[in-house]
Amino acid sequence: MIVNMKARLIQRRKLTLPDGGTVEYVIWKLPHPVMGSHHQYKYRLYFGKDGIRIVGFDNERGKGDHCHLDGQKFPYQFTNVDDLLNDFFGEIERRLDK
Repeated sequence: MIVNMKARLIQRRKLTLPDGGTVEYVIWKLPHPVMGSHHQYKYRLYFGKDGIRIVGFDNERGKGDHCHLDGQKFPYQFTNVDDLLNDFFGEIERRLDK
């Protein structure tokens, strides 16, 4: 067992969309789960415009995995990083298609 293992950045990206919207996400792999989560990832995914969050996924310490959709908070069932990103971008696409 590695006792001195540190967090490792998995992905970080920030994009500005043609309409002025922002997509930003950061995903870390941790040596131990964040309090409230049952996996070793810490993540923050954001899509918004004009300072207003439209879609967000995160696992803030003590709050566990959840998402923010159009101003409401919902539980989120984290399975893996690929599914997290697919779910995030799927929610963005639904809102851009409106």
